[in-house]
Amino acid sequence: MSLGLESFPSPRAGEGRERGGVEQRAAIVAEARTWLGTKYHHRARVKGAGIDCGMLLIAVFSKVGLIEDFDPGYYPPDFNMHRSDEKYLGWLRAYAHEIPGPPLPGDLALYKFGRCFAHGAIVVEWPTIIHAYVKQGCVLADAQRESALSDRPVVFFSIFGASL
Repeated sequence: MSLGLESFPSPRAGEGRERGGVEQRAAIVAEARTWLGTKYHHRARVKGAGIDCGMLLIAVFSKVGLIEDFDPGYYPPDFNMHRSDEKYLGWLRAYAHEIPGPPLPGDLALYKFGRCFAHGAIVVEWPTIIHAYVKQGCVLADAQRESALSDRPVVFFSIFGASL
């Protein structure tokens, strides 16, 4: 089964990803904070105007120089409700590796919505996250208390610490 990852650019090699320095993790969180208050809009990536959870990850990690900017292509807003293809999970695995919790600042939390893992967030200091969510926009949240997330299966990922 192809996840359509062939056209995605590779993570940038040799830019400190192996160790995940405090400075890089802080840069991820700082850049994610600049998106706070941006309204939710499916497939958008315009700071202050519209963002979705997947585009937030691309925008933040490319801005801090850990991945090359790219367009993931079209995905319907409800892709996770009607299909079991782990597209989001597959895309994320092209750039990061799964880690045990609790995650560190700058790591990622991926939540199961519908039939697959389809909602991503950037960890500020677990359980505090930044994510873009329908009707809320890009917000700072407590993942263990927010009703939309607290009871959902979650897996953690990091761009740091593994050679991909």
